[in-house]
Amino acid sequence: MGTGTSQGIPVIGCNCTVCQSEDPRDKRLRTALAIRAGDTQLVVDCGPDFRQQMLANKITWVDAILMTHEHNDHIVGMDDVRPFNFMNHQDMPVYANERVQQQLKERFAYIFEKENRYPGAPMLYLHGIDKDTPFAVNGIPIQPIEVIHGRLPVLGFRIDNFAYITDMKTISDEEFHKLEGVEYLVLNALHHKEHHSHMNLEQAVAFSRRVGASATYLTHASHRMGLHAEVQAQLPAKVFQAYDGLSVRVT
Repeated sequence: MGTGTSQGIPVIGCNCTVCQSEDPRDKRLRTALAIRAGDTQLVVDCGPDFRQQMLANKITWVDAILMTHEHNDHIVGMDDVRPFNFMNHQDMPVYANERVQQQLKERFAYIFEKENRYPGAPMLYLHGIDKDTPFAVNGIPIQPIEVIHGRLPVLGFRIDNFAYITDMKTISDEEFHKLEGVEYLVLNALHHKEHHSHMNLEQAVAFSRRVGASATYLTHASHRMGLHAEVQAQLPAKVFQAYDGLSVRVT
């Protein structure tokens, strides 16, 4: 649903070639993902473009939201879950680790008020998760994978032979073992230069080879990555520059 960095593309006030591009693949909302498995639909992260992403992708129901971490581009759209509350007459299940839950309670204190709660405020039901404990949503088994974003532990998620990892710079050998057998990988690649908390393009391609996935889709791209068409032409076989609206069938 989104493949851009925290600023999105185009960046406000930027006149670079990418930000001025007319190619729709160069228009990037903040990184987010929808996963449909049978009658269940999950969303990973809830950033500032959540409402726009729901409308653009014609998503009319969400069974649960999985949270990778608490940075604003992944969390700040939580108020926009309200239409799902109103339609379904129930709280939205949100799966997050303890640290992210605490940030939700601080940044969205009005959601969790026990007295004098504002009518119409979002309704969330928080489920605790951690890197060591697989969990399930509607019978769909999900394996959390811990990666490091600078110094911040972030969760990726694996479902069967599909894995989603964003905002990663490094991963421990123990956590890397959780990726064995993955055939479809979504992975962050910021741009071409070294970065303190994200993999660059070269590092992401190397990581893709290490995993050995049949197909890797690169996300969380900065405008400094370059035009989609030019980047894709430089990528090796089995590696693809993802774009907003891309749909992949996992078999």
